[in-house]
Amino acid sequence: MNNLNNSDNSSIWKNKNQQYLFELQKFMDLADNIQDEELRKLIINQMLRCDNCITQIAEDIFKKILNDKKHN
Repeated sequence: MNNLNNSDNSSIWKNKNQQYLFELQKFMDLADNIQDEELRKLIINQMLRCDNCITQIAEDIFKKILNDKKHN
């Protein structure tokens, strides 16, 4: 959790999660089979934007929990 204080390392918690990495690799493997290059890039980019949004939400929740613990 201390990694949340360092913006350069803020996603370490996610990138060390084996289930997340497995699902991400599975997605990328499936996306590689999309023949239309433009469509493939659009789908991957959209998934990455969604992943970034969910990551930011989770990190904000983690920070709030840590902040609440400091004040209690």
